[in-house]
Amino acid sequence: MSQPPQQQGFGAPYEPRPGVYGDPGRPQPGPQPGPYGQQPGPYGQPPQPPYGYPPQPQPPNRPSGGRSRGRLVGLVAAVLAGVLVIGAGVWFVVGGDDGPDGRKPVAEGTTEPGQPGAGSSRKKTPAAEAAEINKGREEGEAKVRWIQKNGVDLPLGAAALGPWITGDTVAKAMHRTVSGYSLEDGSRKWSLRLPTDVCAAPTRPTADGKIVIGLLADTSADRNCDKLQMIDLATGEAGWSVTIDRAVHNDDLRFVIMAISGDVVTIGGLRRAEAYRVSDGKHLWGKLPGPCEVEGFAGGAVMLASVICPAQSKGAIDREVRRIDPVTGRTLWTYKVRKDWNVDAFYSVDPPVIFLRNGPLVGGTSAIAVLNDDGTARSQPVPGGDTLEGLCPGKERELGWNLDICTGAAVDTETDTLYVTTKRRPVGRTERRPVVRWFTNDVVAFDMSTGKKKWKVPSPATQTLMPLRVEGGKVLMYLSPPDPKTKDVGGGIMALGPQGGTPQPILRHPASAAATERTFDEPIVLHEDGRSLLMIPQVSGDTDEEEMERRTMIAFGD
Repeated sequence: MSQPPQQQGFGAPYEPRPGVYGDPGRPQPGPQPGPYGQQPGPYGQPPQPPYGYPPQPQPPNRPSGGRSRGRLVGLVAAVLAGVLVIGAGVWFVVGGDDGPDGRKPVAEGTTEPGQPGAGSSRKKTPAAEAAEINKGREEGEAKVRWIQKNGVDLPLGAAALGPWITGDTVAKAMHRTVSGYSLEDGSRKWSLRLPTDVCAAPTRPTADGKIVIGLLADTSADRNCDKLQMIDLATGEAGWSVTIDRAVHNDDLRFVIMAISGDVVTIGGLRRAEAYRVSDGKHLWGKLPGPCEVEGFAGGAVMLASVICPAQSKGAIDREVRRIDPVTGRTLWTYKVRKDWNVDAFYSVDPPVIFLRNGPLVGGTSAIAVLNDDGTARSQPVPGGDTLEGLCPGKERELGWNLDICTGAAVDTETDTLYVTTKRRPVGRTERRPVVRWFTNDVVAFDMSTGKKKWKVPSPATQTLMPLRVEGGKVLMYLSPPDPKTKDVGGGIMALGPQGGTPQPILRHPASAAATERTFDEPIVLHEDGRSLLMIPQVSGDTDEEEMERRTMIAFGD
């Protein structure tokens, strides 16, 4: 069976809140404002043991204008539960964000942010920067097609949700705007202003290019994400809208997980589950039958749910994975998770590949469960001395993260191979302030039938490899650029066959772009048809100028 359609995602700093059956469950967003904290997609994110979460750190004080900005992201990452899901690619590009008045921002010459590896601090437009990079590229290296900067003064930063692709348009949502851009040159095609903040969205749209996003019902302090808005991504036209009645379950919706499967969008979270038809907004079903409650859904070709149930022991809980009929809400099969283990996320829904964790994110134990099509256990990959880890950049957002957004693994059903990254290892650091560390890692291949390790391939020094998807019998991986001391080397897209060996480049990003590419820390990486795109999921800066000048997209390819 094939992998689910690929697209991209979310996650965020959260304040702990008691969940069902006395379990804290997933962390919840704090009511205080803060920086709105990737997703695999068309080009191509610690609790206390066992389930408690430490308090959320407060934003650091900043001298610039008295505003605290998005650097809170780095502080909260260590307190977040890991969510690891496979995502694969489909190529898309995303344009810049719109100004407060709905006009497209103009890329005027301003001072380049002083970020590590950003190169010269002289004033230059993104177009001039791309031209300068291309002037220095060597034979065999792809050109920079375009670069975009934020260009918008945001309230304490903002998360970029999406991108979602349909036809020749790619769209993303940020703060109070959803915009669509040309795939060819990144120019804006349409923009839809929203009455309140975007607070959630599915990882992928419907096949005909519709998306349903979550909005704050109002701007009050409770910040409940209880309004749904359907949008046609081809035209930017707003469709149906509905406000969820929270009084029915006497709960709040500050943290929700959204997913789309077929023509159905689901909204999951502690104490509730709702499903609506995307095409016309009809409510299809609510809470699942029985005493169990849904933690969240993962969408795509198959809809899976992470479910919490009361155990026989008083105050204890059991966790399950269920395949759900998206139209009726009926459970098709159930997989019982081992006692004391959490469902972090899904690498793949078809076939089901689940990331599990026992204990805290730091110091806890992780495992991967591969299931058969009927939900029975198939294998558990045995990592040996390796620690497997995916990439969930969306966890830096002050929004709920979806269960199907992470990269770092790829499934090849033809050769029965699962490719997964290992945890990054620090191999160097800068001496300047702020300190920047450099990492490397490995890619490990497992037999999905037996769980046995096939081989392990290391990344080059000070570089990391991140699996995106399988294409033509080979796993495609993003290779990050090296540290600044390594000259004449850039990032790019690499390919590796099921037998392992040495990864081969299929798209070489120019070495002259490495300084700019290094500023895209843990980006969303997409690749298709000889092109690639890097996108940051969180736009922020220590000053208004740095936030405005933040490079948000860079596209490569001839």
